[in-house]
Amino acid sequence: MHCELGNIKKIEEFQSWGRYPRHQSQLIPLRWTSDFPLAIKPPTAMLPVGLGRSYGDSCLLDQGTLLLASGMNRFLAFNAQTGLLRVEAGVSLEVILRLVVPRGWFLPVTPGTKYVTVGGAIANDVHGKNHHLEGTFGVHVPRFELVRSDGTRMECSSTENAEWYKATIGGLGLTGLITWAEVQLRPIVSRKINYHGIKFNGIDEFLAISHASSQIEYTVAWIDCVAQGKGFARGIFMQGGHSSVAEKLEASSQPHLSVPMEMPDMLLNRATVAAFNTLYYHKQFGKQKSGLLDYEPFFYPLDAVAHWNRIYGRNGLLQFQCVVPDGDDTSGITEILRTITASGLASFLAVIKVFGKVPSPGMLSFPRPGITLALDFPVRSEVSFALLDRLAEITLAHGGSMYPAKDARMTPHQFQSFYPQWQEFSSYIDPAFSSSFWRRVTGKV
Repeated sequence: MHCELGNIKKIEEFQSWGRYPRHQSQLIPLRWTSDFPLAIKPPTAMLPVGLGRSYGDSCLLDQGTLLLASGMNRFLAFNAQTGLLRVEAGVSLEVILRLVVPRGWFLPVTPGTKYVTVGGAIANDVHGKNHHLEGTFGVHVPRFELVRSDGTRMECSSTENAEWYKATIGGLGLTGLITWAEVQLRPIVSRKINYHGIKFNGIDEFLAISHASSQIEYTVAWIDCVAQGKGFARGIFMQGGHSSVAEKLEASSQPHLSVPMEMPDMLLNRATVAAFNTLYYHKQFGKQKSGLLDYEPFFYPLDAVAHWNRIYGRNGLLQFQCVVPDGDDTSGITEILRTITASGLASFLAVIKVFGKVPSPGMLSFPRPGITLALDFPVRSEVSFALLDRLAEITLAHGGSMYPAKDARMTPHQFQSFYPQWQEFSSYIDPAFSSSFWRRVTGKV
């Protein structure tokens, strides 16, 4: 097939899901019609992007050229016996699920939204609720094609062009354009998840439940980052696995709810989020609760509401996601949580999980053994920035790391400490490619 340029759009604003920062770029939609990618030579540096679900500036390129890959959305091959799927990089996980679930297959790893392209999932080496057993998305991508700006192309796998394979998985779209990829799916016989929820109070109890659940397929927890005193670090541990009771498999419907406009900035404050968190924690009356749950609310609760990021108001949101070693010392994650609760800024979208030891295939892949915490904050000028800067410093001091796909504040010193292999990775960057994130954390154009 042949990658052609669509109509080149004028310079305009392209937003990440966090809607901060806001940068101007030239947009070039891509589509497919033939069998060999063109050498694309725009007048500025370029970056491929999918559906823009990264939170910060890793999918932005101020005054550069964004190659909109979501138009590269064809299915190329599917083996219904083995579950090996080959698709163009612009196909979303949502579209894949719509095709494969009725045929008895499911994604091997999925992030918290299905509105992510395959190329984006590879470039950010996304992870999910089964990381402790299955690792990252890249573990389940046996092969993909990488096209460089000079028109050369490479098929990459763990045995062929292996270094390019390693650099591109988690490589933030900087090594070239992923044109197609193979994904190894997993079989299912039901849409249902055998769900079990357990209330916990404090990090020690969370860790005890996590370690006792290490062989359960999916685990994650919601944690209250507002409550203090006896309620500090309370939450609900959620675990589950695919039901083995066969049923008719059907595709999901589209979301019917939407946030129609930007909400007032005052909507999300400590009082309203504290009230929400209290209600959420107590909606489960007992210590434990079990039942069957459809996979949509289990994996994608926020996808049920289109444009949910608008609830953060016109200034957008900042997301912070870190991983810190757990071991016997929980001082790092405890300090992070106490800093958040004392800040006065509120987050109700807070999740915590223990990562496993399955090695990530990417050179710059984020997941590693330890406790990962992810949460959103409304942009409140310098108050929000100061908090995230402090959280990054705590993460660094405790030997942790932060996720580039969800960052808008990392300093060069922090990034280069979190990812000491960044200089080795730099040798694989396409000379015509860059991003606002990469410029910010390396000072390189």
